[in-house]
Amino acid sequence: MHIYLVRKASSVSKGHHQQTVGSRPAASEFAARGASGNVLELLGKSYPQDNYSNLSRKVLSRVGRNLHNQQHHPLWLIKERVKEHFYQQYVGRFGTPLFSVYDDLSPVVTIWQNFDSLLIPADHPSRKKGDNYYVNGTHMLRAHTSAHQWDLLHAGLDAFLVVGDVYRRDQIDSQHYPVFHQLEGVRLFSKHELFTGIKDGESLQLFEQSSRSAYKQETHTMEATKLVEFDLKQTLTRLVTHLFGDGLDIRWVDCYFPFTHPSFEMEINFHGEWLEVLGCGVMEQQLVNSAGAQDQIGWAFGLGLERLAMILYDIPDIRLFWSEDERFLKQFRVSDINQKVKFQPLSKYPAVINDISFWLPSENYTENDFYDLVRTIGGDLVEKVELIDKFEHPKTHKTSHCYRITYRHMERTLSQREVRRVHQAVQEAAVQLLGVEGRF
Repeated sequence: MHIYLVRKASSVSKGHHQQTVGSRPAASEFAARGASGNVLELLGKSYPQDNYSNLSRKVLSRVGRNLHNQQHHPLWLIKERVKEHFYQQYVGRFGTPLFSVYDDLSPVVTIWQNFDSLLIPADHPSRKKGDNYYVNGTHMLRAHTSAHQWDLLHAGLDAFLVVGDVYRRDQIDSQHYPVFHQLEGVRLFSKHELFTGIKDGESLQLFEQSSRSAYKQETHTMEATKLVEFDLKQTLTRLVTHLFGDGLDIRWVDCYFPFTHPSFEMEINFHGEWLEVLGCGVMEQQLVNSAGAQDQIGWAFGLGLERLAMILYDIPDIRLFWSEDERFLKQFRVSDINQKVKFQPLSKYPAVINDISFWLPSENYTENDFYDLVRTIGGDLVEKVELIDKFEHPKTHKTSHCYRITYRHMERTLSQREVRRVHQAVQEAAVQLLGVEGRF
């Protein structure tokens, strides 16, 4: 599988190109932001570039890697354990698995799929260009696996899991990476399925016209909502018990998502600390209706595979999931996917810390633009970026930011010289691409 980035109609450069530490590329290499007339070739399709395009070369190099489908990768192990659990626990009428599994859907989706199909308002902050990777004004790299919910419901499915890579522009630290992996679950119920076995179930209804409350939607009866909520929580409690073992303390926290109501986050007490592991809720009936399943009611949940793997296997840094170091990968080559694995840390090489200060341009600057630029140039040499100081000049009212960048290679010691080259490239690119005024 190849990813190609076309800057001009006549020139092609390969998206898997790795920036060699120590070399200093031109600023145009740092980001795949195409002007009008350029075309991006991605996963076998062509996408015209416009002023919405903001894909970095670093992120493009990750598209198509599909860590969740690489046998014996820790994310694959988590996916397979979840899949096995659902296959064994939930069987359809003919002895076949109730849940279908989709783990190879393209990460390039329309903006409608990612936002509008999920009832996310046009002015919702989650749509911001600063938080997402847009291919152009109509397409993007999915920000969540929920982007496929509507299509699968519309195809007539009523129980499915979706697993895939998702993309978000975010801060840089050991817990965050611009590409991560989600697992999504959806289940719909007919009136017969939900109320069978319930006392006086034949007299109960899924729908009514009432008012929305903290406990239910305006179109759902309280009985239907409570049964769906019970099934959802029971399903997820069984899942995390399968993953973490018996005796787990679980608590549910009320929260808000645009596409479910009521909505919850599940937290587990792991080694004495409460950790949020997934979000879920009763699906918004408007979404279900628009996909053509007006006579059904359902639940949905979503969890992060990296989050679970970091907790389960005691993996301290999210960059490790992209490592090709045999010392990391061989620890997860187990004969049984349910075998317990405790990650044995690789030697931690010393960090090199450099600061960078600059005056911000008068407009169109976001912190995520800078983080994205640092990721693109420094790659996985960058462990962490912190905004450590903000200053407003009393006369000019210009704002200055000072960031602390921690460089640390996962597999060897970095020299001051090679870090200096990367850091200088960051400084030059910040001036050229972000319009900042350097204070270096």
